[in-house]
Amino acid sequence: MMPWPALQRLSRTGLAELNPAYFALVMATGIISIAAHMFGLAGVARGLLHFNLVAYLLLWLLYGLRLALFARRCLDDLRDHGRAPGYFSCVAGTAVLGSQYVVLAQAYRVAAVLWGLAGLLWLGLTYGLFAGLMTRQIKPSLARAVHGGWLLAVVAIQAVVVLGVQLAPWASPAVREALYFAALSLWLAGGVLYIWLMAFVLHRHLFRRVDAAELAPSLWISMGAMAISTLAGSLLLEHGAAAPLLALLRPFIMGITVCFWATGTWWIPLLLLLGVWRHLLCRVPLTYHPLYWSAVFPLGMYAVATAHLARVLQLEFLHAPAHVFLYVALLAWAVVLAGLLRTLWRQGRASPQSGQPVRADTAAGGNK
Repeated sequence: MMPWPALQRLSRTGLAELNPAYFALVMATGIISIAAHMFGLAGVARGLLHFNLVAYLLLWLLYGLRLALFARRCLDDLRDHGRAPGYFSCVAGTAVLGSQYVVLAQAYRVAAVLWGLAGLLWLGLTYGLFAGLMTRQIKPSLARAVHGGWLLAVVAIQAVVVLGVQLAPWASPAVREALYFAALSLWLAGGVLYIWLMAFVLHRHLFRRVDAAELAPSLWISMGAMAISTLAGSLLLEHGAAAPLLALLRPFIMGITVCFWATGTWWIPLLLLLGVWRHLLCRVPLTYHPLYWSAVFPLGMYAVATAHLARVLQLEFLHAPAHVFLYVALLAWAVVLAGLLRTLWRQGRASPQSGQPVRADTAAGGNK
């Protein structure tokens, strides 16, 4: 058993180094739960909903404690180009949890509260974080600052769109029309933001040296951002009959949505090849890191987005790959969760009195 002072030191170390992107766990769990529900795995979907609620509340507790005990570290993260984008995971995690409550429990009031919270978080982070980083006088190099985690900003805006569209039918007619217009506008803004950010991510990886150890799993968000954009577009298509503006723009929305899906699909073989290069050829070990939750989320989101697109466009052949990605995502979720539990167990058994510093590998953030 660990002595209480050692446990306190370990807990404080973990809080101090807590990764800003840990809400990706909620994102991944929530979307896989929705995918399981879509494919008839009701028990799995319900179990993941309960798990996700506990994880969501626990993470807010941990981040609240971190803010209270290590306010300076939190502020430093917000000023760090590498770690700051991770905070967008709390926006996406909140909205995805709200979508879970809509799809699985039809708890629209709970979902509306979560949507309001996600919207406020998105507004504060988008304009506060971007303005703060833009006005910094000392900035890091492109190689150090740019990584796939920046695309969490796109995932966040599209997660707010998805939940907003899901809630729109239960609003009054006047509010519903405004919700659809806002959702359409934000959906398009998210697509443009993807183009802006992706240009820097590709430039960093194509034209600058990349070490295998630096190729973080957060690069999978490049695909996940397009997958959630596809889901948002397919929901706008599905709800088009209830909004004259959406009906008028249906061909345009359909074309952009298919473009998003095709772009996300294009990423998958390349990401798999990069994974083979990183782990098999360069022998970077597969050890747990919180950024792996950012790789699990795109797998589940691709399953949901593809299945939804297949339903809206009546493309039955797309159901098969969506089904496959559901089981791949479930397997990946279980593996990463096992890695998290194993890491926590090993850190709990490690003694700070051995002379070695207590490491918080589960909290390292951004690209190094």
